[in-house]
Amino acid sequence: MGTRTADQITGLSAADLAAKIAGRELSSVEVTQAHLDRIAQIDGELGAFLHVGVDEALAAARAADESIAAGTAGSSLTGVPIALKDVFTTVDAPTTCGSKMLEGWVSPYDATLTRKLREAGLPILGKTNMDEFAMGSSTENSAYQVTRNPWDTQRVPGGSGGGSAAALASYQAPLAIGTDTGGSIRQPAAVTATVGVKPTYGTVSRYGLVACASSLDQGGPCGRTVLDTALLHEVIAGFDPRDSTSIDVAVPDVVGAARAGAAGDLTGVRIGVVKQLQGEGYQPGVLDSFQQACEVLRGLGATIVEVDCPSFEYALSAFYLIMPSEVSSNLARFDAMRYGLRVGDDGTHSADEVMALSRAAGFGPEVKRRIMIGTYALSSGYYDAYYGQAQKIRTLIARDFAKAYADVDVLISPTTPTTAFKLGEKVGDPLSMYLFDLCTLPSNLAGNAAMSVPSGLADDGGAGTGLPVGLQIMAPPLADDRLYRVGAAYEAARGPIAD
Repeated sequence: MGTRTADQITGLSAADLAAKIAGRELSSVEVTQAHLDRIAQIDGELGAFLHVGVDEALAAARAADESIAAGTAGSSLTGVPIALKDVFTTVDAPTTCGSKMLEGWVSPYDATLTRKLREAGLPILGKTNMDEFAMGSSTENSAYQVTRNPWDTQRVPGGSGGGSAAALASYQAPLAIGTDTGGSIRQPAAVTATVGVKPTYGTVSRYGLVACASSLDQGGPCGRTVLDTALLHEVIAGFDPRDSTSIDVAVPDVVGAARAGAAGDLTGVRIGVVKQLQGEGYQPGVLDSFQQACEVLRGLGATIVEVDCPSFEYALSAFYLIMPSEVSSNLARFDAMRYGLRVGDDGTHSADEVMALSRAAGFGPEVKRRIMIGTYALSSGYYDAYYGQAQKIRTLIARDFAKAYADVDVLISPTTPTTAFKLGEKVGDPLSMYLFDLCTLPSNLAGNAAMSVPSGLADDGGAGTGLPVGLQIMAPPLADDRLYRVGAAYEAARGPIAD
């Protein structure tokens, strides 16, 4: 095996690492150790990880090397280490969901996605930081620490999956897993110059994913390139009988689509620009980057037309009624009786009092805010006026998507209206924080597939500061391969992002 420095190893793409490990030019142990060393070196400043499993990761790496030597590798990514968002259960590490409510809790079972990673031979480096119970857009709502954006440590890395995105952007991990309820994979990807995909709802198992909003949550792959993300998508997708919302269909050939797209020919592909996802309120640099991306796609042979999706105007309002309503229901399980934090259990308080004290101490402000909104929306006399109306809007949004896809193959927009904002800037203004997910929410409400791919750097309005922005690509349900074809073609034509 050749001798390489840790920086040379961590700088390689996941696809390159997989090829070198499979060819026994590098060992999984060597690659995993290099990433563990980088985590130890820099994560004290960035705060991407809540838990690092050194012994467990190295043991998995040794097993991966043995399987490769024996010719029994579990997947094309065997031996490539990965970071896992701390919302998937793991039997060998705490699953806290970024909340004091689950501090130190170790699950008795692995999530299906966790199991798939293990069976595929990917060593899990650790669990990444997140907004508490996946509620937030900046990873500032974690009960444990703030995660910083590697591009500018005074700025947020997006949320709720900012830990996974920051780990990728800082080369602490070559691959990562996120979840996307309203943009929590795509939005952090956009502001950290990484790639993030929300697969079609129901195509990646939610069994063992601690629920935020069950009809919206979707686990998905994160990487630094479109091909890396496709390779991970292939590993984690598939039907799971343990998940009642899982779809029993074949996974599209996302890896083949990514490789084909990299050839750079989009002749015959029709792309729709969503009228409602640009304009007033968007940072000028973001819009400039988006227009440049459109020109790149035209240069690859694609036809670009404007598409009108009028119901998207109401997506934010509908989402922030549906999501909190499901939060209110899902988080009722944290009652201090079965597991998790228990406060006041000293024999002087009733069960109801222990429950109230525990929830008051265990949940942070944003989680409490959403529980209260959701409980109100579901209450007697308000259900039809709020939750019921929001579900009708959801149907209209799905119809707008269906109408658009009758004329185009994919839709595009900026991923976020602005570049990453400064830490603390929006903590006291929840509505402003919610608006950061404006472009990503519609795909969650409709269950469609969507991707964010880096589209360059934009001035944030300061003294020429260049910060990452993303191009969002959206595709119909079960047409995830279209994301990878268009995304890979754009990525190849765009060229490297300066850093």
